[in-house]
Amino acid sequence: MEQSQSRRLQGKIAIVTGGSRGIGAAIAKRLAVDGATVVISYSASSAAAEAVVDEIARSGGAATAIKADAAKPAEVTALVRQTVERFGRLDILVNNAGVWIGKPVGDITDEEYDHVMDVNVRAVFAAVREASRHMGEGGRIITIGSVNGERISYAGGALYAASKFAVKGFTKGWARDLAPKGITVNVVQPGPIDTDMNPADGANADYMTPLTALARYGKPAEIAAVVAFLAGPESSYVTGAAFNVDGGMEA
Repeated sequence: MEQSQSRRLQGKIAIVTGGSRGIGAAIAKRLAVDGATVVISYSASSAAAEAVVDEIARSGGAATAIKADAAKPAEVTALVRQTVERFGRLDILVNNAGVWIGKPVGDITDEEYDHVMDVNVRAVFAAVREASRHMGEGGRIITIGSVNGERISYAGGALYAASKFAVKGFTKGWARDLAPKGITVNVVQPGPIDTDMNPADGANADYMTPLTALARYGKPAEIAAVVAFLAGPESSYVTGAAFNVDGGMEA
């Protein structure tokens, strides 16, 4: 982890859901570099979450991990409450946890539909609903959506795309709802990012890479940098916005 010169998030308390790997881990590390105390949620691997916490601590940051399955909205609500109980406040909420199921509409089961919507939409709703009760002036809510929240360029992606369109719609509506409290709400929409779920040398790369203007996959740290901006004081006049971080996929 690099050391921040500004520590512009010093004293802030942040939650990053699904922060044990990939984009979520990169976001947690970046917010910690900027001075925030970070709570990482995870659903399965406590070892992976603790590894992120340990890396942050070794670099002089502060973090903790709390188990909260995003498929169970009650656990997401409890995550927010536990964070506030422990630290006395919540300043930044990053809804990062998400799942992807790619199938034609005729092949999707009710259980698969419910799982995608529970994790990608209902958990975000539960987290924001609870966070909005505790956040005040200067609060930041950031959801990791997808460039598929703009359009879907492949068959079998409708369910995932619908979930990401949903959080984009929520973002715009919540920006209106929470503006009187001084809370901003934005969504970051990644294109193809090099993670273990979609590696730059994986099965999807030959199709996805040429769709980007920059002809490459993005890095998790490049998503984290945009989240860090939206979490900080410089973004105080930005709300209800969707940021495509997609290498020009939608250019």
